[in-house]
Amino acid sequence: MSERSERTRGRRRGAGPTGLLRATWPPLLFGVVGLVLWELTVTLGRVAPFILPAPSRIGAEFWDNWGTIWQVGLATGTNAGVGLVVGALVALAAALLTGRFGFLGEVSVPLAAGLNALPIIALAPILNNMFDSTSSIPRRLVVAIVVFFPVFLNTLRGLAQVDPVHRELMTSYAVSGWTFTRLVRLPGALPFVFTGLRQAAALSVIAAVVAEYFGGRQDGLGSRITSAASYTAYPRAWAFVLGACVLGLVFYLATLGLERLAMPWRARRPG
Repeated sequence: MSERSERTRGRRRGAGPTGLLRATWPPLLFGVVGLVLWELTVTLGRVAPFILPAPSRIGAEFWDNWGTIWQVGLATGTNAGVGLVVGALVALAAALLTGRFGFLGEVSVPLAAGLNALPIIALAPILNNMFDSTSSIPRRLVVAIVVFFPVFLNTLRGLAQVDPVHRELMTSYAVSGWTFTRLVRLPGALPFVFTGLRQAAALSVIAAVVAEYFGGRQDGLGSRITSAASYTAYPRAWAFVLGACVLGLVFYLATLGLERLAMPWRARRPG
C-alpha cells in the first residue's frame, strides 16, 4: 500500500493532529466562553462571593492551596480508587454468575436495583457509625456500593449480546458453559463493561467526596469543602470543588486509557 493511500485512509478515520484538534476545540471553546461569561457576570453584576465567586478568585485560591489540594486529593482518590476496584470486581463476578445461571437474575437484579436506590447521605452516616472514626473503610464501602450497579447492569447486558452463529459453533464443539463465557461472552461484553466503568469512574469520586461530609477522618476533599464553607471562605471551598472535578476527570481518562489497552481494535476502527 502506498504512503499516499495510508494518509488518505488516516484522514478518513479522523486520525492525526488535525482530527484531534477538530474533536477538542468545540468543548475547549465552549469552556473558555463559559468562564468569560461567568467572570463578567460576577464582576459587573457585583455578585457576592458567598453566592458565586468569580473564576479568577477560585483559580487564585486553587493555586495558593495547591499543596493542600494535592494531599487531600490523594486521600479522596485512594478511597475512590479502592472502592471503584472492589465494586467493579464484585459487579463483574455477580454479572458472570447471573449470566451463567439464569435463575439468579430473579434475585440479583432487584437486589442491585435496591442498592442503587440507597441514598448516599443516608448510607454514609450509618457506615461511619459501624466503624472506627479514623477508618477509611466506610467511605470505600460507600463508593463500592455506588459503582456496583452501573458495572453490573452493563456487564449483564453485554453478556446477553451473543451472536447466534458463535453460540451454535460453541455448541457444536460441546464446550462447557464457563468456557463459552470465557471465550465468547466475556470478550464480546467488553464494550458494555467499559461503558459501565466509565460511568462508575465519575460516580466513585462523587461518592467519595459526599461520604467525607459525614464525619470520619478529616483528610479528604469533602471535609475541606465543608470546613472552608463553614468559615465563609467560599472561593477556597470552590477551589476544593475544582480539585474534585480534576480528580473525576483523571479517573475518567484513566478508564478510557484502560479501555484502549483492553480493546485496541476499537481505537483503529474507521470513524
